[in-house]
Amino acid sequence: MSELFYNAAPNATRIAPPIPKQREYPAQKPQHVYLFGTCVVDLFYPEAGMDSIRLLEREGITVHFPQSQSCCGQPAYTSGYTEEAREVARAQLGLFRQDWPLVVVSGSCAGMIRHHYSELFKHEPATLRQIEALADRTYELAEFLLNVCKVDLKDRGAPTKVALHTSCSARREMNTHLHGRALLAQLEAVQRVDHDHESECCGFGGTFSVRMPDISGAMVADKTRALQESGAAQIVTADCGCLMNINGALEKQNATLRGQHLASFIWQRTGDSV
Repeated sequence: MSELFYNAAPNATRIAPPIPKQREYPAQKPQHVYLFGTCVVDLFYPEAGMDSIRLLEREGITVHFPQSQSCCGQPAYTSGYTEEAREVARAQLGLFRQDWPLVVVSGSCAGMIRHHYSELFKHEPATLRQIEALADRTYELAEFLLNVCKVDLKDRGAPTKVALHTSCSARREMNTHLHGRALLAQLEAVQRVDHDHESECCGFGGTFSVRMPDISGAMVADKTRALQESGAAQIVTADCGCLMNINGALEKQNATLRGQHLASFIWQRTGDSV
């Protein structure tokens, strides 16, 4: 889940979003990866997690899913509850001990692990070394498929137009808009259409949508209006918090347009069952 305001709680400190640095990718695909499914995928969009596993397994990779994983800690962290976020994050650290890549189904959650865990544990040198090693092998799903697996997608679906939505923090921290565009460009029958307000927040922002529902509602109204005016037949996104918010608004508006996780969209167009 991505958070819009970084000083939303009395005890919050403003967190400057990091600028993604150019990273080096492995020359070969790994044999094993961990999958971090995220709490929203687990509770609301399990098919996105399963389709992510299918995409990775099709690349010949064994996927490991530690059952004890939970939230990455981002909602507490960006709301200013640093100690609570630290304890949530600490509970995840012992689950990914093998030196395998950690593939995350959400760009904003990947950004939390890759960029913000080090801030949480900056006063614990021993833990910080573990955090830095984990951050170096953390990838958002689309990034991993594109730059590590170097997938060559074969589109088997009917011609369609789609609009890509990426959460605001995932764009800043993980460049998910670039990775998503590159994967969609491999699908010959898919035309990606630009839409106004593309880089703007959908209004979800994790707890922001609960604390400031009127502002959140106005933002998602702008977002859904732009998406419907784009001429897209479908929305695709790699962040399920945004997906839940946008689809909920569209349903309330009695609109026919709907969104789908990028992993499910790609699998349905390229999987063996097509």
